[in-house]
Amino acid sequence: MYRPRPIHQWPEGERPRERLLAHGVAVLSDAELIGVLLGHGTAGCDAVATGRVLLTQAGSLGRLLADPDHLPRVNGVGPAKRARIIAALELARRSLGEGLAELPRIESPAESAAYFRARLRHLPHEVFAVLFLDTRHRVLAYEELFRGTIDGASVYPREVVRACLRHHASAVILAHNHPSGVAEPSRADRDITRVLVEALGLMDIRVLDHLVIGHGDPVSMADLGLL
Repeated sequence: MYRPRPIHQWPEGERPRERLLAHGVAVLSDAELIGVLLGHGTAGCDAVATGRVLLTQAGSLGRLLADPDHLPRVNGVGPAKRARIIAALELARRSLGEGLAELPRIESPAESAAYFRARLRHLPHEVFAVLFLDTRHRVLAYEELFRGTIDGASVYPREVVRACLRHHASAVILAHNHPSGVAEPSRADRDITRVLVEALGLMDIRVLDHLVIGHGDPVSMADLGLL
């Protein structure tokens, strides 16, 4: 009967950690990278195989990244390994925000669209997020203000105004995801955008765009003439 060998018994040129150090991270698959984080697996299931199980149960690497607090329960991944993976995924999430914060300013709609897509596309629930900008469109902060179910999120204009005042924002870019993958703005999306434009306008805060994030390219309400 065939029994899988633990990774330390693999030929050195096939071991994920040794390949990573010799050739760089690009040569490793997602499962192999998770295997390096795990360190070792269990009897009959090496670390790379365990990584594959994690990815299969999560649905994709993006879903692992989007919601590390709900890491799938997998045999052989106890509290220590779970903490290690959650910490690594959270570092990846934070690096997205750090990269954006280093931008001197938002130069084009494509920059904000790419950022929101990376942050929101894989989430299984709807999230309403805001980029807060100064008068020169430099990034002040990013916040996920409201979370909902797959059916939608309740957005309260008063809370958006408060967040803008807290960050001393002069302009904002709004975004929310459609977990269904269809990025077409709904009637509710159009209505809340109109309400927010009016509410923030009273405070001299401009809404530059409202992006809807689905499986394809983000849809810009500004491009659709809905602002």
